[in-house]
Order: sequence, then C-alpha cells, then structure tokens
Amino acid sequence: MARWRLAWRLGARGAVAADADPRTSTGGGDPILTDALGADRKAEIAKRRSHVPLPAMSDTRAVESLPLNKQLSYATGQLGWSILVNIVGINLVFFYLPPDTSGLPTLITTATFLVVLNAITLILASGRLLDAFTDPWIAGLSDRSKNPRGRRIPFMSKGAFPAAVFLFLMFVPPVSEQSAVNIVWLTIFQALFYVTLTVYLTPFFALLPEFGHTPRERLNLSTWISITFALGLILAGLVPGIASAVEGATALSPLRAFQVTIGGLAALAAILMYVPVLVIDEKRYSRGVPSNVALMEAVKATFANLEFRKFVTADFVYFTGLTIVQTGILFYVTVLLEQEETLASLLLTLLVLASFVFYPVVNIIAKKTGKKGLMVAAFAWMALVFAGVPTLGNLPIDATAQGYALVLLLSVPLAVLGVLPNAVLADIADSDARRTGEAREGMFFAARTLMQKVGQTAGVVVFAMATTLGRDVGDDLGIRLSGVIGFVLCLAAAVVFSRYDEQATVG
Repeated sequence: MARWRLAWRLGARGAVAADADPRTSTGGGDPILTDALGADRKAEIAKRRSHVPLPAMSDTRAVESLPLNKQLSYATGQLGWSILVNIVGINLVFFYLPPDTSGLPTLITTATFLVVLNAITLILASGRLLDAFTDPWIAGLSDRSKNPRGRRIPFMSKGAFPAAVFLFLMFVPPVSEQSAVNIVWLTIFQALFYVTLTVYLTPFFALLPEFGHTPRERLNLSTWISITFALGLILAGLVPGIASAVEGATALSPLRAFQVTIGGLAALAAILMYVPVLVIDEKRYSRGVPSNVALMEAVKATFANLEFRKFVTADFVYFTGLTIVQTGILFYVTVLLEQEETLASLLLTLLVLASFVFYPVVNIIAKKTGKKGLMVAAFAWMALVFAGVPTLGNLPIDATAQGYALVLLLSVPLAVLGVLPNAVLADIADSDARRTGEAREGMFFAARTLMQKVGQTAGVVVFAMATTLGRDVGDDLGIRLSGVIGFVLCLAAAVVFSRYDEQATVG
C-alpha cells in the first residue's frame, strides 16, 4: 500500500511537471521524479519543451527548430539591410556636407538656423516623423496577418527591393552643386526609404522570437544576425575606399564614383535581403498565430511592459551615442588625425573583425551568467572609450596608432552590444506572450526599431549640429565635442539598464 501511495504521488507530480510551460523550466526537474520516471518520461518532456506552446493560443501544430542553414539564411537578410542603414549612417552627412579635403562638392546649404541647426539636421529629423506612424502600423498589420505563407515573410518580400532603390536615389541628387532642389530630393527619397525599410525590418525582427523557441536558441540567432550586421557595417564603411578605386580606374569624378559605389552596394543588399524570403518556410518553423488586438491597444500594451520600457530607453540612448561616433569616424580620420579617408575604411574593418573574436565569448558567458551584467558593463566601457575622442590628434603618439587604439578598445563593448540586445528583447516578447496569451512580437520589435531609428537619427542630427561649431582641420571643436556627447549618452544607458529585471523575463 505504501508503495502504491508513493507511485500515485510521483504520478501526480509528473503530471504537474509535464503541464508546466517548458520555456520557463530550468531543465533541472525534480530528482525524485527524474529517477522514478526514467528515460521515456524525460524524452516526452523534452519533446513537449521543443514544441514551445503558447497559452491561450489555438494553433497546436508542432513546429521544427530552425536548422543551422536556415539560421544563416535568416542572418543573410540582416546583412542586406545592414548595408543600407550603415551607408546612411556613415556616409550621408559626409556626402552632402563633406570636409574641404574630400574632393566632393557641397550639395546643400551650410547655413545655420537658431545657431546650431542646418539643413541636413532638419531633413534627417523629418525622415523619422513618418516612422512614428509607419512602425506600429506595419507591426499591427503583420501581427494580425492571416496570410497562408505566414505573418512576416510576405511583408519582407514587398519591402526589400524598393528600400534598396530609394537608398540609391538618396545619393543621386539632380544638381551636382549646392541647390535647394537637392534638399527637396533628399527629403522625399529619405522618407520613402525609411517607410519601405520598415516594411522589411519590422517583420524580420518579429521572426526572431518565433524562430527562437528557447532563450538559448534566441541567443544563438541573435549572435548570427549580429555577425552579419557587423559585416554590413564593414561594407558600408568601405564606400570611400571603393569609390576612390573606381575613380582611379575610370574617368569618373569623385562624386560619380561615390554614387556608382553606392548603387552597387544597394543592388547587393537587395539580393541578400531576399535570401530568407526565398529560402525559409515560415509556417514550418514558427507558430504564427494572428493577434486579435487592435492597433492602439497593442501599442499601449507593449509600452505597458515595465521591463520593455527599461530596455528600450537604454537602447535609444545607446544608439544615439553610437551613431554620433559612427557618423564621425570619417571626420575623426580626416580632420582630427589628418589622415586619408581610406584609413576610416580600414579602421571600421578592424573594428568589426576584432569584435568577432569576442562574439563566442559573449555567447558563452551570457548563457552562464545572464545578459544584464554584460550589457551594463559594455555601456560603461563604451562611455570611457568615447571620452577619448576629444584627445585624438593631440596625443604624443603616431596619429594612425591613435586610430587603431580607439577601434580596438571599442571592439569589446561592441561585441557585447551586438549580440545581446536582440536576445533580451526576444526574451521580453516571449515572456509577455506567455503572460498575456497574445503574440505581439511584431509590435515589440517595431517599437524597439522605431526608438532605435529615432536614436540613430538623433545621433546624426546631433553630430550635424556639432559640425556647425567646427568641422575642418584647425577648426574642429564640433568634431571633438561629439565624443563628449557620446560619453554622456552611453553612461546614461548603463544607469538605465542597471534597473532591468532579467529574472522577470527568463526566470
């Protein structure tokens, strides 16, 4: 009788364990239960864990884990759009308001308004106004989509090609000298670029928590797309060097060579963005249950998530600071260090390759210790690196060595902040879906993407404003101040994210 009662108790405990949400399980289990049930029962629980059911969802299909070749295909899409956004981040201000030593013509007025505002800052700021409406709109359409091919990939297929075309058109203004026509041209095609990029980008990121069925899978996916984003950064940073080579090999002017280079990279980006669209069967690897929540209600519910608000605030501040320094790299090399533009391409390449060394380390440590501590430390480290920007060119060491030192020091925090944020947000979206029963991955990533793009735009705008205080050799105060601003912003990001409760989303 005693043995019968023990077996009944173990069976009851096994039923409770089997019905628990597998994504919140630590994987350790009850040692008595494990010993009593044996390998068959453990195999059954492991199978249930891999299916990742969401509460209150009607779709009970078993979905497959995304195999490695499909993970790489997904990450290839990120390589494509990374080329596009980094071309804008690194080259747009340099193209329209080049330093005197570049050989490029100034294409829009340099006149200032209210002391520090100029035309390029106003254009860049206006480009994000549409995002405030299009990001949540596209996210809502995608979350509620009942397309038989899935909720995400059909949108991505419509956004890739026009985004690449409009990016190219941003760099081919109709007048090859300073003109008001160029201001109108840039304003129109910048807006079209960001709208079509949103059609691709928001559904793309929403796939991360859907393809990543566990925190470990989401971290691995985040690592892959971080690598391809960095490769896109390298390619975008090579624009001046490639343009110089094109100019040397042809009879093209510096302006036309720059434009040809942009066009070639935009075409490559479009091809890469279509790889996940053509290769991945969304329905096979994702349980994409359409949300029934109305747009405004979904937006409110997303920002009602406290941990999301902490994350997105830190992320916004960080991207503002990062973009200031990223936009400034060509100016740091040509104005502060007084070196050739090609050194900037070399430094960006070294920065990304050096950060790659730390990617596996970040992945391993995050799985053992969590993501929060690493991210707070990375924000603080990056702040200290940015504090060194005002000293560039004034140190008693070789100017080129100063550039190398800057990027090598920057590579460590960039590795951390390249890998972990997307995994953190995927954890938040997954936790919210389990808690509420509504899958709003698209809205979470749309809100993050919106704040990220606003941060990137704010960074470009702040840098462009700083150039009004000096952007040429011997008159470089604005360029040096950009490092101070980056320091303050990254330090603020560390403080904000230190309040994030990681256990609330993964434990």
